[in-house]
Amino acid sequence: MLILGVVTVFMGIQARKSELSFRFAELIPQTHKEMVYFREFKKTFGSDANIMVIGFKDSSLYKAETFQHFQKLNQQIQATEGVTNVISLSTLQYLQKNKSKRIFESIPLFDSTVANQQELDEKLSLFGNLEFYKKQIINPDNGATAIAITIKQELVDSPQRTIIIKSIQEYVVQFSEKTNIKAHFAGIPYVRTELSAEVKRELSFFLYASLAITALVLFLFFRSFYAVIFPVLVIGVAVIWVSGTVVLFDYKITGLTGLVPPIIVVIGIPNCIYLLNKYHQEYARHGNKIKALSTVLRKIGVVTLITNMTTAIGFLVLISANITVLKEFGLIAGINVLSTFVISMILIPGVFTYLPPPSPNQLKHLDLKLLNKVLQLLETLVLKNKKWTYIVTSLIIGFSAYGALSVKANSHMVDDIPKEHYVKQGLHFFEENFSGVMPLEIVINTKNKYAIRDLKIIQKIDALGKFIEKQPEFSRPLSFVNFLKATKQAYFNNHPDFYDIPSKRDRIRILSYLRKTAKVNEETNGKSNPLKSLVDSTGKIRVSIKTADIGSAAIESLVKDRMIPFADSLFSAEKPYDSYQNYHEAPYRITGTTLLFSRGNHYLINNLRESLFIAIFLIAVIMGSLFRNVRIVLISLIPNIIPLLMTAALMGYFDIALKPSTALIFSIAFGISVDDSIHFLAKYKQELDTGLSNRLAVLKSLKETGASMIYTSIILFAGFIIFTASSFLGTVMLGLLTSTTLLIAMVSNLIVLPSLLLTFEKKE
Repeated sequence: MLILGVVTVFMGIQARKSELSFRFAELIPQTHKEMVYFREFKKTFGSDANIMVIGFKDSSLYKAETFQHFQKLNQQIQATEGVTNVISLSTLQYLQKNKSKRIFESIPLFDSTVANQQELDEKLSLFGNLEFYKKQIINPDNGATAIAITIKQELVDSPQRTIIIKSIQEYVVQFSEKTNIKAHFAGIPYVRTELSAEVKRELSFFLYASLAITALVLFLFFRSFYAVIFPVLVIGVAVIWVSGTVVLFDYKITGLTGLVPPIIVVIGIPNCIYLLNKYHQEYARHGNKIKALSTVLRKIGVVTLITNMTTAIGFLVLISANITVLKEFGLIAGINVLSTFVISMILIPGVFTYLPPPSPNQLKHLDLKLLNKVLQLLETLVLKNKKWTYIVTSLIIGFSAYGALSVKANSHMVDDIPKEHYVKQGLHFFEENFSGVMPLEIVINTKNKYAIRDLKIIQKIDALGKFIEKQPEFSRPLSFVNFLKATKQAYFNNHPDFYDIPSKRDRIRILSYLRKTAKVNEETNGKSNPLKSLVDSTGKIRVSIKTADIGSAAIESLVKDRMIPFADSLFSAEKPYDSYQNYHEAPYRITGTTLLFSRGNHYLINNLRESLFIAIFLIAVIMGSLFRNVRIVLISLIPNIIPLLMTAALMGYFDIALKPSTALIFSIAFGISVDDSIHFLAKYKQELDTGLSNRLAVLKSLKETGASMIYTSIILFAGFIIFTASSFLGTVMLGLLTSTTLLIAMVSNLIVLPSLLLTFEKKE
């Protein structure tokens, strides 16, 4: 125990160094072809996920006095450290032809604070002619406007992001207080910051809530402060080890690894319950404290090791998924489940050797009338109603299989938060007024470094842009063709009728202006080519789109059924879209954070499915090595697969989508639920070894182990059900479905398992 204390102090020191992760969770391996191309895209054109947007929809904004406050807000945001660019009605620039110098000059729409309403109206009238910006920062139909804020990418993935976002929010709050104009926030940096903060708050709540509820249930069962204090001490030590392990592996706390402490609380308590319940049973039998503790270690120790191993396997199999966040979660959880076994096997028997033996009052739980009645009912069902047990079980399996077939995989970029949540409301504002803010990218590989001069290529990209604009899920696309049209409009004195593709003669003049403009800009102020983020030197052309958060299933359908067929017809693809292994050979590619997220979720779900099968196989191997009986292994798996099937059916019937948060349930719940089977079968085997008949061994196992199974299942149910208090639907579903699965597993192991043993197993 002293060594345990020293290790815990060491882990506590390490835990103080733990840090939150600010990186976007990448669900696709770095070596996957989709991720390789996305990295190339970011290297060529820059990041697509470092823009925060703020929206306003109020006609009073276009009054001179209010607009002055709006201009000040933009200046404050632009001056914020870490902000590289601010694009809004207040800051935008337009092109104007300088005929004498034969260049295009960037002219600020507002070069100073507006003096009066007349000046503002004149500027707004000029803006109304600038076709390039329509539906980008102002919705011409209702006057909604937006501020687009670009943040340094290296800061988006660091703690500095929170400081930047909070600073911007403070400026906006001050603006709203002065003008009474409501602001709407969105954009990936903002969403990640707000949700990370909420996750952090919830993780602390769940840790303390799980400790409180398990302590309460322990007291209600055992009616002893000792039986509460020391199991909670075990869990407290285990939680410290979790945090220390995260640091020792050089990981950071993510949304998944942050769930490990409350999960360890819930999973660790059953160890203590089985040890204490067996201790009380043995002491009640002969009244010798040390002999009782010795029996606990000999009879429960190995079984508890096996049950902890099976639970750990439910987590450790996640390492097989080639996804960093899952590997970290599986490794940290798996290691600490086994650590919890070591801690409980040292502390519980060790501490209770120093404590007084249990009093008669503390042993009353062994003869609870309600519990005895439940066990008698189970005994009747097992002995006299096996036929009905099998009939009902068969009907449940059929009903569940049908429901499980209707489960659909779908997830959203901003998933699992209620519709009324302020983050969701901000997204809805931009979806209603600007068709969304989630980035989607198309890169056309023209293989022609002079592509911007080729009329056929220009016309094809223009046709693609017009097609995209007609899709209700997409915003107006941005490409070099839009810029080319804007230069023609500027060449003809910004008359809106000239916003279209330049003729061959006009292109020659305009490109001449652009080359000279780029040269002058570089010589005078070091500005780079404005087309750099839209066209590269090898002839790759970027078409940037913003989309609504319509879900991974809808995005995949939209890309596969609409975008790819149209793009194939434009760019004469020689092979099917997905058959191009070398992305440099493909005529075009669709990428971007939104698509990567969608593909990542499908990839993750497939990996979790494989992990579940691996878990079932490994647990079957462990049980085979423990009982050395193939029939026993098969018999033990059946009552634990039934709950998984029923959970899948609930998801199908209630239209609960399969996504990372719900897909995790199956391997975790299976690893936990099979513990009941192992405890029951271990007791059954021990009773057979004493010479009891098969029937009596089953009944005695049901009576003695059944109580512990009920206790632990209630603890597990109560521990996981607290996750339903989350404001994230995914966490709610994780808690609700896991607790339901474990409750069903308890019933299945108390009725189906003994029935199968009585029917198919012979005494050996």
